[in-house]
Amino acid sequence: MRRLPLLMLVGLLGSQPAWALFDDNEARRQIADLKIASEARFDQQARAQLELAAQIQRQAEEIARLRGQVETLSYELEQAKQRQQDFYLDLDSRLRRFEAAPTAGSDAGPQATVAGDQGAETRSYDAALDLFKAAKYAEAAAAFASFVQQYPTATLAPNAQYWLGNAWSAQHNCTKAIEAQSQVITRYPDSDKAPDALLAISTCQQELGNRKGAAQSLETLLQKYPSSPAAAKARERQKKN
Repeated sequence: MRRLPLLMLVGLLGSQPAWALFDDNEARRQIADLKIASEARFDQQARAQLELAAQIQRQAEEIARLRGQVETLSYELEQAKQRQQDFYLDLDSRLRRFEAAPTAGSDAGPQATVAGDQGAETRSYDAALDLFKAAKYAEAAAAFASFVQQYPTATLAPNAQYWLGNAWSAQHNCTKAIEAQSQVITRYPDSDKAPDALLAISTCQQELGNRKGAAQSLETLLQKYPSSPAAAKARERQKKN
């Protein structure tokens, strides 16, 4: 009969759920472990987010810095191009005045008529050049085109055709600029502006993404006009590329 209470106790324990076998301390320990694990994961995620935010901030600052450098370089490039353009304009004007200067002791008569024609050509050319200097590029293009059409064999015709191409280039129309500069090479291959026209064509081709064409234009320039100032610039471009 003494075995009965023991058997009843074993039966009673066997009928209880499994979780009832754990005391309160074990339950509290497991809850604490879960809390610590959750907080650790939260801290890790928070650190990762902070690191990502810092990385994004650094990238934004770097992009802003690079954008500033690009804008500065673009401005300096435009200024350099403007200075080069002003130099050519000044040189062109000086050469034109020298070529148009009357010869001492010249007789009147037919020579006076030729001088009068040259005077009209000079005024027409100067008017177009003044428009270009004033950054009125559309009007300058029309004026230079009119000059070449009216005076195709004039001394200043190659210059006018060259500046016609530059006027189109200044309007960011490289297709028209290449067409105009190609006329310099075709119609006036022996002029001083022919090598400059090839260099301008290469520049436009580069801007249009035609790297092969731009390189070919430089090669043509070096082959046809190896001693020209434009050829020296072409060699510099080849080194950079």
